[in-house]
Amino acid sequence: MKKLLVILAIGAFAACNNASDSAEATVDSVKTAAEATVDSAQNAADATVDSAKNAADAAVDSVKDATKQ
Repeated sequence: MKKLLVILAIGAFAACNNASDSAEATVDSVKTAAEATVDSAQNAADATVDSAKNAADAAVDSVKDATKQ
């Protein structure tokens, strides 16, 4: 009977340990997807800012050219 309890205890420990690894992998997967979404949003925001800055610079250059003539 003691041997059976020991075997069951070891089996239960192994099952819990594997469940923890699986949960950790799931968390890592979700975390990676979230980080990719944040990076994508940041890149889009940076591109928008760069585009607006370039347009503003072009407008300033155009005014400068117009005033020189």
